Amino acid sequence: MGRQISEEMLPQKPLLAVCVIKGAVLFYADLVKAIHDRDVRFGFVAASSYYSAEGKMMSKGTVNMKYSSIDENEIKGADVLIVEDIIDTGRTLKALKDYFYEKGANKVKIATLLNKPDCRVVEVDPDYNAFTLVGNPYIIGYGLDNAQQYRNLDGVYKIN
Repeated sequence: MGRQISEEMLPQKPLLAVCVIKGAVLFYADLVKAIHDRDVRFGFVAASSYYSAEGKMMSKGTVNMKYSSIDENEIKGADVLIVEDIIDTGRTLKALKDYFYEKGANKVKIATLLNKPDCRVVEVDPDYNAFTLVGNPYIIGYGLDNAQQYRNLDGVYKIN
């Protein structure tokens, strides 16, 4: 995926690679190391449409952006790559993509480790996708959690 991004996103401008924390941190670290021949600048946002209820994660339907390390001046005219761990409903990614365009980004692309198109409630598709999941399996590991547990697992696992 890093090679594909390097080939498709022209190196004339710095690439602002934005990690959606906490879940995408491990994937983000591996991905940005694989992007070559261009200046990659790091940014981090905490955004989610999920909350924990009775030990399960539930979508609340609205997106809350709690934190951003990105100065708005970095966004104007930039090529932005949003790096996400998993796309289910699409709400978070649509809101982030809209936000970066509103702040003046030249181009906004999405890279995700896992894509769950069967769960989509808003129109958003990743530009770069490692794996597509059928149905609605619950996944943990490699940064993905269940109520803040299991992020440190070295692999990706389906739980019931």
